[in-house]
Amino acid sequence: MKQVLACVLAAFTGTAAAQSFPSKPIRILVPSPAGSSPDIRARQIGAKLTESLGQPVIVENRPGANGMIAARETVRAAPDGHTLFLALINNAIGDALNPDPCMTPLVMVVNASLNVQSVREFVELAKAKPGALTYASGGTGSISQLVGEWIKSEAGIKVLEVPYKGVNAEIPDLLAGVVMAAYVVPQVIVAHVNAGKLRALAVAGPSRLAMFPTVPTTAEAGLPGVEAIVWNGIFAPAGTPPPVIQILHRELVRAYNAPDVKNQVLATGSEVVGDTPEEFAAFVRSEGAKWSKVIRDANIKPD
Repeated sequence: MKQVLACVLAAFTGTAAAQSFPSKPIRILVPSPAGSSPDIRARQIGAKLTESLGQPVIVENRPGANGMIAARETVRAAPDGHTLFLALINNAIGDALNPDPCMTPLVMVVNASLNVQSVREFVELAKAKPGALTYASGGTGSISQLVGEWIKSEAGIKVLEVPYKGVNAEIPDLLAGVVMAAYVVPQVIVAHVNAGKLRALAVAGPSRLAMFPTVPTTAEAGLPGVEAIVWNGIFAPAGTPPPVIQILHRELVRAYNAPDVKNQVLATGSEVVGDTPEEFAAFVRSEGAKWSKVIRDANIKPD
């Protein structure tokens, strides 16, 4: 997993940058394909920014390399606020510019044919048949792999990882029973759970979800401390003047809290969390530290 690069906002006392910003169209680079959840969120926010800032906001998709293609392009961009990056959990660059980041806990699900009704029963089956059970991941360094390996380590079980090349690419195989378990965002599997094709065993977050009120958290299920929150937030290149950061932060907060955007976020099992840019930067650093420990403990190696 990419290490967090913590940068301190440079001192900037003048107002010229704020007075002239924005002076041209703004780009939001998205590290996932068109039509993906991050892409949809970026286009929602971009439309709001276009209205409030008076300049076109263009969403450009840069999928690939676990987000690094979009991240590197942002790093190379002029630090003037006209290039932004919709970073996901695996990305962290430069100065954090928080638009009230969206956060969604992963849900542990299994194919309904697997004869387990709880995390405890899953662990018991895995111990009885070491290496016989499988779980899907998004590949090395993905959040789904990290939480899968974390649970294996905490529970002392052997479960075979089956890596996939894209986000949610495992869903067809999960429904078909080719792979038995997965750790996914709730909106992707809620219909399948309600239809009885998949069974939700635990929510990897601090509290239960309204869409799955009877599904316990990982702590309630016997795995205290195991939490996997998928988040995204807007970043700007290091060196972007603080007055520009303040303008963008103000308008992004307003955009994310617009009723239509906020209601759509809540409907997907996510939440909008309000922080200052400095608090968000601290959160990103803490995420880097948490997952770095998981990587070390699970002995995960880069491809």
